Amino acid sequence: MKKNSKFKNPEYQYLNLLKDILKNGVNKPVFNNPGVYIRSVFGRQIRFDLSKGFPLLTTKKVFLRGIIHELLWFLKGDSNIKYLVDHDVHIWDEWAYKAYKSQRVKESKSQKLLTQEEFIQKIKDLLKDHPFVKKWGDLGNVYGVQWRKWKTSDKRLIDQLAWVIKELKTTPFRKSILVSAWNPEFIYEMALPGKSMALPPCHTLFQFNVNNGRLSLQLYQRSADSFLGVPFNIASYALFTMMMAQVVGLKPGEFVHTFGDIHIYSNHMVQVKEQLKRTPRPFPKMKINPKVKNIDDFKLEDFELVGYKPHPPIKGEVTVVGGF
Repeated sequence: MKKNSKFKNPEYQYLNLLKDILKNGVNKPVFNNPGVYIRSVFGRQIRFDLSKGFPLLTTKKVFLRGIIHELLWFLKGDSNIKYLVDHDVHIWDEWAYKAYKSQRVKESKSQKLLTQEEFIQKIKDLLKDHPFVKKWGDLGNVYGVQWRKWKTSDKRLIDQLAWVIKELKTTPFRKSILVSAWNPEFIYEMALPGKSMALPPCHTLFQFNVNNGRLSLQLYQRSADSFLGVPFNIASYALFTMMMAQVVGLKPGEFVHTFGDIHIYSNHMVQVKEQLKRTPRPFPKMKINPKVKNIDDFKLEDFELVGYKPHPPIKGEVTVVGGF
């Protein structure tokens, strides 16, 4: 009976994935961060039926407000952390500060180097058009830019998401309805100097599928931080699927999460083992304002989470990787 009860709660898919990494993973170095290693496995998949609850993990409290604001930031096609900082969401702070710190050290050792806290506060205090914000807050060709403003060789900007919405409304049976964030022109080793992404997109591409009036989304994630990142990714893309279903007049189907390299950072091992001691609770429900029919019109106030009763948070440090 106890064994069967585990399969009734879809969160065990995630917990079993953590166990899989601990048991079967291989230790590997972290690029440009010699003080940390990862324990990783390759090629895994989990899936969630969105008609049976919103997959916000319960074995630790997950920061939903941050997830929603980050998703809205992506949907705007924005690349400047000013929007996030103004809403007290600091998911991307480290990447902006890393670029600032690196460049400042090269430019002049005599200039005062701001701490990360001072750097973020300055971005928050200044207007979005201030030169400091425009220069140092901008992360370049990150997810939202690739989704909504993909740059072509003939100087066009392609709004992949707008195209997807049109296809889902007119020819939902097609098998080519997908969005790619992987633009080789802006990957480190192939980019022109100063034109590379903050990091090569971990969420490489996502594909939509319609069956029996239900919209499903499959994400291929080339690299996944299982402790800090994946709980955010699950909730973000599940919510995105629900929003898209509402916009195109369908019911939410499944969110399917396919991983390339999925790993646990060495500085998260203690936290993971603590989380595995906890028993998952029923998933909450997500209510979305039914009046919103345009993907660009969603606001934080359009989402209501009902029945979320998680275990306490478990904190861990973000490991900033990437670059030369």
